[in-house]
Amino acid sequence: MARTNAKARPGSGSARSKRQSVGRKRQGPSQAALVGSWLTRLETFGILLISLGALGLLSLISVTRVPGLLDQVTRTVGLHSFTLSVALLATGFGVWRRQLDVVLGYPRYLAAVIPLLLFSAGLLSIFSPSWSIGGATLAEKSAGGSLGLALFAEPLGILIWFLGGIAFVSLVWPRTVAAALRRTPGALATFWSWRLDKRALHALLAVVDFAFPTKPPVDERPSQATPDWLPAEQDEDEIFEEDQSAASEPEAAVFEAPLTQVELPIAWSPEEATETPAAAATIAQNGWNLPQMDLLIGTPPPDESARPDNAMRSGLIVETLASFGVDARLADFHEGPVVTQFDVEPGWEIKYKQIQERDKDNKPILGKDGKPKTHSEEVSRTRVRVNQITSLANDLALALAAPSLRIEAPVPGRSVVGIEVPNTAASVVTLRSVIETSSFQRASARGKLTLPLGKSVSGEPVVADLAKMPHLLIAGATGSGKSVCINSVVASVLMHSKPEEVRFVMIDPKRVELSGFAMIPHLAFSSIVVDAEKVVGTLGAVLHEMEDRYKRFASLAVRNIDSYNKHPSVTEKLPYWVVIIDELADLMMVAPFEVERQICRLAQLARATGIHLIVATQRPSVDIVTGLIKANFPTRIAFAMTSQVDSRTILDMAGAERLLGRGDMLYMAPDSSKPKRVQGVYVSDQEIDRLVTFWESQRVNHSTQVFDHLLDRAQTEIQEAEKEDPMYERAKALTEEHSKVSTSMLQRRLRIGYPRAARMIDQLEEDGYLGDKPTDAFVDEGVKELI
Repeated sequence: MARTNAKARPGSGSARSKRQSVGRKRQGPSQAALVGSWLTRLETFGILLISLGALGLLSLISVTRVPGLLDQVTRTVGLHSFTLSVALLATGFGVWRRQLDVVLGYPRYLAAVIPLLLFSAGLLSIFSPSWSIGGATLAEKSAGGSLGLALFAEPLGILIWFLGGIAFVSLVWPRTVAAALRRTPGALATFWSWRLDKRALHALLAVVDFAFPTKPPVDERPSQATPDWLPAEQDEDEIFEEDQSAASEPEAAVFEAPLTQVELPIAWSPEEATETPAAAATIAQNGWNLPQMDLLIGTPPPDESARPDNAMRSGLIVETLASFGVDARLADFHEGPVVTQFDVEPGWEIKYKQIQERDKDNKPILGKDGKPKTHSEEVSRTRVRVNQITSLANDLALALAAPSLRIEAPVPGRSVVGIEVPNTAASVVTLRSVIETSSFQRASARGKLTLPLGKSVSGEPVVADLAKMPHLLIAGATGSGKSVCINSVVASVLMHSKPEEVRFVMIDPKRVELSGFAMIPHLAFSSIVVDAEKVVGTLGAVLHEMEDRYKRFASLAVRNIDSYNKHPSVTEKLPYWVVIIDELADLMMVAPFEVERQICRLAQLARATGIHLIVATQRPSVDIVTGLIKANFPTRIAFAMTSQVDSRTILDMAGAERLLGRGDMLYMAPDSSKPKRVQGVYVSDQEIDRLVTFWESQRVNHSTQVFDHLLDRAQTEIQEAEKEDPMYERAKALTEEHSKVSTSMLQRRLRIGYPRAARMIDQLEEDGYLGDKPTDAFVDEGVKELI
């Protein structure tokens, strides 16, 4: 076979020579194009940096004097000229090998390089050896060059040198420095903890007051009144004994029991408020008192043993993506109370082309195995598509052994893909832990309807303003956390709002969820509405209040409730109204047309009057949450759903079906196009009972206005509308045509709702159109017709 091939080669020599000549003609332009593309590649810049660094090192090692820029650099930085050359070599190598992102992934260490150079240059300036670097003698300046000498020439330079050392240590070892400042009684820590600046100011004021007295001596002053916090019938010794006994109780006993069984220390009792005359006088003089933070449960200490190993999970994510051919890099991770979000930065898809190596005669170069040698050359480089990562959600959940996994692609405001992995042990987000944050305090200072929703996946508090929403729609499956969310909303308003500032209208068809707030003075009506047939009249009363407020605004030529309350002629300010409907599905089954019309009208017009809606449902279907209701509720909260269809009904996108439940929710803000994952706050029944007891005890000394006259007015209008109902004549005609008329029959024939049909039945009975003929008479007439 080899001989046959040998004989065939000479016969094909002319053809092969023609192919080689043609190949040479075609290869000429392609080689020029390859050379041009190679010169424009990033590797060329890396090779240039390597050449400059190597040239700098060779010039520094040489004993000959090198004039020009290199000589000036050596005199300026001294021995650090070697450092600059090595830095050029390292940077060039990273650019050439396309591994510069490894160094850029540690920006904190890169920032520490500059203070390190300043600090070391100052130390090197102490020595002046007779060394020659590149022809420049260090004895003329110092080992740190003129830069090091300049640092110790003036006090400002010494300060810069000292701050450079502190900045280097703080950037490289931030946790160690923070721990040292907290634990070491140094000068800075003492100044920070003892507040020497404020103490010095108070001491200066005391000296000025002593030198120029503006108050009479203590003996000449009138007797001081008893402070508000000190009861009149107790002296200081008794109070000190009580404080000592209270301090002897163990403080950590609160967290020994489960969260639902915690017994909080009682900060006060209703008997003390009623029996103590001084306390009653204080309440009557100062008006309503706001509850103290002690009524709420504090944040339990975190369980360090249950914290997940995020470093291991980060490696699993990167390895799993790499096993499916997806290049990615972990940028950062944020540990939240329930889930941890891993920020994954997509890598590159690089395509290579195998090119045969040829000699100068354009002949293939053969290797030891007799095959032509080839080398790989990069053809294209594109980013990894986001859907390549999102499609691997189930594979990532399998690798991480997670029950469910949600991918946010991309994270708003960042060029990363967020992979949210549940923690092994979830921590509880208490209401107090969010209320005590600075973000909530700033928001509550601007308005009375600030809501603490919970904490994000990064552990940051999420706070919203109901006045800006302006209405809230909550949906989720049974047991997902809707009722707890509503209770937390009411409890947060009770913590920082008085009855003359905020009023509630509560509609609870389930009769148990909002019953705990029945005795608070913040209710607009005298009771919580639990009968579904009274909902239409209740919403009608709210509509009348809205119309009355618009009339008041028109009389003063103002646009909204804030302008009205700030008007100089207003003596009694209008409170905000919050209408809470705990279960919309029950109401839509009883009176779908009336309830939908009233809710939509309130949602469209009530914002300027200070009336806001919070509607919750566990059945987020299109017949319950209609298109009109969704259009008027831009702010929505979706808890764990049973299906993707329900998630799309509320959020117009999937994702809620992957939530974990027990307060895990997606919050869609009115100014955001994507929902934000939040762990909702938890408020226990004991906390609610203490808040209600606190406000109930103050009702003895205060009188609150109720708006039941609006309910009577709405009920009167409903009865008058029944008498003037145009459908009533058609209902009478149906009674003449049929022997039996029912409520469902009127609903089908007249196409009306259940309340309207039931009212027509009652009216027909009162007018004598129903119930006159006995049943046997109908039977006898039927029998006679048959005979």
